[in-house]
Amino acid sequence: MAKIAPQLPIEVDSETGIWTSDALPMLYVPRHFFVNNHIGIEEVLGAEAYAEILYKAGYKSAWHWCEKEAECHGLEGVAVFEHYMKRLSQRGWGLFKIQDIDLDKGTASVKLEHSAFVYVYGKVGRKVDYMFTGWFAGAMDQILAARGSKIRTVAEQVYGGSEEGHDDGLFTVKPL
Repeated sequence: MAKIAPQLPIEVDSETGIWTSDALPMLYVPRHFFVNNHIGIEEVLGAEAYAEILYKAGYKSAWHWCEKEAECHGLEGVAVFEHYMKRLSQRGWGLFKIQDIDLDKGTASVKLEHSAFVYVYGKVGRKVDYMFTGWFAGAMDQILAARGSKIRTVAEQVYGGSEEGHDDGLFTVKPL
């Protein structure tokens, strides 16, 4: 496996130490730190309750991210969703590959390869990538709202690489 330098632009404020990529401040943390915290919270709340919390928070964050990145780069429509998937992939969450997207219908499907969560959890017989689910609906809804569409969506994970018979994950977005 060949290694490459990070593909995402990073600026560090010399006075504050704050990292910024494009238009937004970022945190750079080890994967084990993040996933171990995720597992700890899941153990207390349960996966279902934690997934619901993360869906809402992720939706809001994705909306904000897409709005700011669209402004920063002059992007609109599908280009915003493509940029979002590219940046998620470049930040080490996994490789997000758009399988299809139709803004007129408010639908999309995204394949996830090499999930950071699956690397830690392994094959556990259940979906472990639920943190990402709200991101897809939040991104889609921000793009739709920017186009003047009244369609709003919901996202779901169809399957994950942590489940038997699957090496990767699949997420879908559809209208409410």
